[in-house]
Amino acid sequence: MSSNTFGKLLSVTTFGESHGPAIGCVIDGCPPGIAIAPEDFVHDLARRATGKSRYTSQRHEADDVEILSGVYEGRTTGTPIALLIRNTDVRSKDYSEIARTFRPGHADYTYWHKYGIRDPRGGGRASARETTMRVAAAVLAKKWLRERHGVEVHGWMAQMGDIVPAMPTGAAIDFGVVESNPFFWPVAAQVPELEARINALRKAGDSCGARVNVVATGVPPGWGEPVYGKLDGELAAALMSINAVKGVEVGAGFASVAQKGTQHRDEMRLDGFTSNHAGGILGGISSGQDVLVSIALKPTSSLPTPGRSVNLDGEEVEMRTTGRHDPCVGVRATPIAEAMVALVLMDQALRHRAQCGDVGAMAPRIA
Repeated sequence: MSSNTFGKLLSVTTFGESHGPAIGCVIDGCPPGIAIAPEDFVHDLARRATGKSRYTSQRHEADDVEILSGVYEGRTTGTPIALLIRNTDVRSKDYSEIARTFRPGHADYTYWHKYGIRDPRGGGRASARETTMRVAAAVLAKKWLRERHGVEVHGWMAQMGDIVPAMPTGAAIDFGVVESNPFFWPVAAQVPELEARINALRKAGDSCGARVNVVATGVPPGWGEPVYGKLDGELAAALMSINAVKGVEVGAGFASVAQKGTQHRDEMRLDGFTSNHAGGILGGISSGQDVLVSIALKPTSSLPTPGRSVNLDGEEVEMRTTGRHDPCVGVRATPIAEAMVALVLMDQALRHRAQCGDVGAMAPRIA
């Protein structure tokens, strides 16, 4: 069974390969009446795109969205919304030498054993190019969440290699600063250090990993479906589906291991919770606090430095990857992580409305 669709009431199916003629998605279950136009996609797609700075792959794609269905006179109709983006800057020849060799750290070997065939051009379906359509679909989700519930979803890079933001623990993030630099970094004074690190990695033919945090503010209590549709469980699955993600944390995450119960439990007062180690989710249901999640992204495996591998003939070979690649995929992962959080939240909001819409507001309500 193929799994190219996620979500229940709001479902998104993506299609296309990195070096195919186009990529696209079908969004089903979107409520009618949402104002949307092709230009609404420009901002978020530009945030995700490669080639916008010297610190990402230099592939330059126009990323112009074509709305093929589901929108009439500028508003969603409630029918399936089909979005298409044509690939305009493919260089398949960059991958001709590795068509018969499995790249270390990539999906080449596993795709070959699963399907008996693989598209070697840019990773095919396993390429980060596929995430463009997740970001496009989330433009609708972010808009609906903001307009219907006042929910805002924002992300930032919280670590690149061994570099962490030089700011006090728990300090508020200035998203104006985050959006002002290509790293989505919250401390402007450190941007030159990040630039130097990327340049050094590229010169050395190496790469590094990253951590990206996402916060959703304004989420009301009650979203999430125990026990197999828990909000944190679905967020974890959605975030783990992003290319290169090897770990997900909700709230304090793995730091909870070293905490005592008296420290970890988020005590309640009528004027608010005293902490948010749970990341805004209790028992798989949103608590009304900020929903906070983090992802860990592995170092890029596409490297010009030679490495050992095997080929289709069963021979051990030495290979190096050519083409255009990111020294740190985390540099452009923030919009993708935001997208997955927004899509899960909208799906859970619709599911909550469907089953529990008659429950209404309950008391007491913690501020």
